[in-house]
Amino acid sequence: MSRPLRAGGPQSRFCSRCELIMPERYDVVVIGAGPGGYVAAIRAAQLGMRVACIDKRDRLGGTCLNIGCIPSKALLQSSEKFAAAGKALAEHGVRVGEVGIDLAQMMARKDKVVDSLTRGVEFLFRKNKVDWLKGQARIAAPGQIALGGEAVEAGAIVIATGSESIALPGLAIDEERIVSSTGALALPRVPERLAVIGGGYIGLELGSVWARLGAKVTVIEYLDRIVPGMDRELGSALQRLLTRSGIVFKLATKVAGGTLGNDAVNLRLEPAGGAGENLAADVVLVAVGRRPFTDGLGLDELGVARDAAGRIGVNQDFVTNIAGIYAIGDAIRGPMLAHKAEEEGIAVVERLAGQKTEVRYDAIPSVVYTWPEAAAVGRSEEELKAAGVEYRVGKFPFSANPRARANAETDGFVKILADAATDRVLGVHMIGPDAGTLIAEAALAIEFGASAEDIARTCHAHPTLNEAVKEAAFAVAGRAIHI
Repeated sequence: MSRPLRAGGPQSRFCSRCELIMPERYDVVVIGAGPGGYVAAIRAAQLGMRVACIDKRDRLGGTCLNIGCIPSKALLQSSEKFAAAGKALAEHGVRVGEVGIDLAQMMARKDKVVDSLTRGVEFLFRKNKVDWLKGQARIAAPGQIALGGEAVEAGAIVIATGSESIALPGLAIDEERIVSSTGALALPRVPERLAVIGGGYIGLELGSVWARLGAKVTVIEYLDRIVPGMDRELGSALQRLLTRSGIVFKLATKVAGGTLGNDAVNLRLEPAGGAGENLAADVVLVAVGRRPFTDGLGLDELGVARDAAGRIGVNQDFVTNIAGIYAIGDAIRGPMLAHKAEEEGIAVVERLAGQKTEVRYDAIPSVVYTWPEAAAVGRSEEELKAAGVEYRVGKFPFSANPRARANAETDGFVKILADAATDRVLGVHMIGPDAGTLIAEAALAIEFGASAEDIARTCHAHPTLNEAVKEAAFAVAGRAIHI
């Protein structure tokens, strides 16, 4: 009988009395080893549970570590350094000779980063005595998983299988000329012309990478704005800055189809209210969103409820409509963010242990890792207006921040939205240097119900970029010092 591959731990139990191989029994089995899954498995083991984590990849870490968040950030960092060497360093009095690209070395570094982090998760599994089972899992019944022809039993099953790229009808992805984010992370050469379909996080980040390296990038977005989930003012500011960097935007434009020619991929575009047009590109990146990946789990046979978007329905305890089966991360409602999945992974197993862990969804930050970065947490102005909430706005530009000036990185601003009656922070939106790091303070403020005055009265080190957050908090009451 074939057995699932594993990393550590016994494969099965032998009953000497009945001379049968008994199914392996765990307190918790997590299906999926991405950020939500592996974090859930480790936390469950810390709580004293016997845990297994099943994944069909050869490496742990899921999409995020292998073909998503981590490799994209490695390329973003490398391409930022290339851009700085070619332009920005001269302002600092640093002279360099002719700047070139060693794309193979850049990709090798990216792969090395990925390898080190996935091996790190493997080490954490060994350290915490989490069994890593390799293969395609199918939930045969509550508490029973079929894996490689064998059975695994579990007191609780946590589905953490993540998501996959959504295809666009009429454009078959071959990961060479028409690519998903996976292919865009491994192009063998810098394309002369790159068309990005989708003006969300993934499209803008990967478009930025290749634009910095020399590609002529055009972003095509069906809606009339980029990053539609963010505050409109933030999105408009980001578009202006990315346009200045050389990226071309075609908003309110539908991609009606495309054909593969000998020399280019030819896209048919239909702008809203305008005449159709053609756009030729050497490579087309399809980044129109992601959908939950639950294929092969046997959910329909079990009767697990899902919505029209394929998301698994869960209650406040992450329990599906089938007792004993739980789901977290991209497989359920909410933003498809690695850190959201991590929070839910911890929460679900702590609840299994009898704790009352809560996930504050309004305190989950989102970040676009372009340069400058854009980050947000809480509610946008559009959401507050639609809800009829009275609020005050405090804004502070990085151009007035001493550290930003010293760094020659003055684009952007911090905007804080606070309740007009209570001063409680309702949302924070920023675009600027290291916004993805600065947003943590704002997330903490919302998590603990802080007021704008609380942030303003907290001493911030000088000179730091964080002082822009303090000043924006003062600005809510019209008391900003440096503007």
